[in-house]
Amino acid sequence: MEITAGGVLEVRITPADVGKRVSVRRVEAVVSGSPEFTDTVGVLTSWDQGVLLITKKDGQSVRISESSLVAGKIVPPAPARRRGPAASFEELSRVAARAWQPLESEPLGDWTLRAAAGFTRRANSVLPLGDPGIPLDDALARVTSWYARRSLPAYVQVATGAAGTQEMLGAELERRGWVNEVSAEVRIGALAPVGDVDAPTAEAVRLTRAPDEEWLGRYGKVSDPDLARRMLVEGPSVWFAALPGGRAIGRCVVDGRWAGFAAVTVDPAHRREGLATAVMAALARRALEEGASAAWLQVETDNPGALALYDGLGFARHHTYHHYRAAS
Repeated sequence: MEITAGGVLEVRITPADVGKRVSVRRVEAVVSGSPEFTDTVGVLTSWDQGVLLITKKDGQSVRISESSLVAGKIVPPAPARRRGPAASFEELSRVAARAWQPLESEPLGDWTLRAAAGFTRRANSVLPLGDPGIPLDDALARVTSWYARRSLPAYVQVATGAAGTQEMLGAELERRGWVNEVSAEVRIGALAPVGDVDAPTAEAVRLTRAPDEEWLGRYGKVSDPDLARRMLVEGPSVWFAALPGGRAIGRCVVDGRWAGFAAVTVDPAHRREGLATAVMAALARRALEEGASAAWLQVETDNPGALALYDGLGFARHHTYHHYRAAS
């Protein structure tokens, strides 16, 4: 917080600072005559009619009354990561998009409209990396019409929590009634430690270039097997991993220096046996052979088991992304 030479807290932000990363302190309550304070750090996405809206790195929006502020300042971007690979938000977003390719796409300025008959939100949402080239309301009208013609709900994928992410776009969507339907973390880490992990079961993992019936059965998100196969095999260099009997599966897309892990799924009867780790280790070893050195994955924020697994393998959050759905 900003403190003057006289030791007094000051508010050193104004409505002109919308779009910047800020840190504020506000009075949350007064207990027995003494104020209790709360600090918030995030992107100032609006300041209207005496109310500030700050979007935190996890995408949560916090509304703060201007009258409750006791201190505030602009803060620099979050410091660079000290471990694991360096990566920009845009680089990771494009790598992730190549790992979940749509059946059809169309540009709208710097946005990309993607559709894949409803298989995965990632391949059926707008990737808004830049300016759509037309006013936002016109762009969203184009988006909803494009998806309606394909009998699909309109989604826009919005990221928060890193340099260059889209807190302002998320706030504008919320103001227009779009709903954040699901959030997920994008995590990154070094690849070699995943391949080096002590997982004896990894030797039994079978790697193939296409998913078989057993793999699709364990994946469990398939209503159209032919569509699923067509979608899942697309990518720069795609590998599928499975343990005998479908006890555990996984998918990895090798793309230059990056190896992207997905669909790591374990039979509930065999959880806590290290099978997910074994699957990832086998995939990592193959990706290392193909020249990859860095790893990424996406995990929904309400999956504590997966979050703990990836913590243990050295993955750390890079940013969070959210799928906003158009209001009905």
